[in-house]
Amino acid sequence: MLTDEQVTKFQTIYRNRFGKEISRADALEKGARLVRLMQIVYQPITEQELLEFQKRREAKTLTKLNTLINLNN
Repeated sequence: MLTDEQVTKFQTIYRNRFGKEISRADALEKGARLVRLMQIVYQPITEQELLEFQKRREAKTLTKLNTLINLNN
C-alpha cells in the first residue's frame, strides 16, 4: 500500500509527465500497479548469473570483432 505522501508524489510526477491531473484514487491505483509491476519485473541476479552473463557478452563481442576482421580481409 502507498502512503499519502507517495500518492501525492505520484500525482505530481504524473502531472509533470503527462500534463494532466489525476484523482487521489487514480493515483493510488496507478501507483500500486506500478509498484506491483516493478516487483514482478525486477529480480536481482546472483553473482553466478552475473558471471554467466558477462561470459556470454564477451563471447558475443569476440564473435562480432572476428566478423569485422574477416570482412576487412
